[in-house]
Amino acid sequence: MLNDVVGHLTHSSILVPYHGWRISHRTHHQNHGHVENDESWHPIAEKLYRSLDTVTRMARFSPVSMLAYPFYLWGRSPGKTGSHYDPNSPLFLPSERKDVLTSTACWSAMAALLLGLTIAMGPIWMLKLYVVPYWAFVVWLDVVTYLHHHGHDEKVPWYRGQEWNYMRGGLSTIDRDYGLFNNIHHDIGTHVVHHLFPQIPHYNLIEATEAVKPVLGKYYREPEKSLPFPVHLWKILIKSLREDHYVSDKGDVVFYQTDVKGETA
Repeated sequence: MLNDVVGHLTHSSILVPYHGWRISHRTHHQNHGHVENDESWHPIAEKLYRSLDTVTRMARFSPVSMLAYPFYLWGRSPGKTGSHYDPNSPLFLPSERKDVLTSTACWSAMAALLLGLTIAMGPIWMLKLYVVPYWAFVVWLDVVTYLHHHGHDEKVPWYRGQEWNYMRGGLSTIDRDYGLFNNIHHDIGTHVVHHLFPQIPHYNLIEATEAVKPVLGKYYREPEKSLPFPVHLWKILIKSLREDHYVSDKGDVVFYQTDVKGETA
């Protein structure tokens, strides 16, 4: 109950439906690395990619995609239906509908509060107090989550069918060094061990990562060391958006391919 109360307060304050996001993120952890079943920055199969309209394709494969989070909450990713706010969404089980309704109600209360403050204090005040910080948060969240699953120099595999398992999915994540920001977001850059053992609290992630490195051997990808500010990540992000477009419609072990026709340009 305490987790739920704190979760609703903190998530609603940043316009995120707590239970809706909690459940979909659980789905991500249970299925990471699976082409069809993953829920966070999963790859698009070539047939679906080719069917996307030009605007959608440009938005998905350009820096504009780093503004995607609130739109993903409303309508999920290309090829998937449902909403984090809808209790009848395919994201959720029937037993979870009450939780989703509760979170949507809390989100609505926060939205109403922001609207009231905007009317009372003026839009410029609200722009400075909330809107600009909110979009800075969205961009940083999308950059961090995207780079945990994309952009390694050697292509990372994605799986289907019997080739997928929990261990393989966890090992297809990528650790990142965020410099001064590591402590601010609780060392989530140590993402491999976070996926393999999500029950490990954040303050033990670095120690746990050092412990598993000798065991994982060549299957662990050492992150590039960051300067105090992680400016190196911008180059990695842009390169990935230009190259990681789709995976094959067939095959149980697939890798990102590039649209050589330049249709995302």
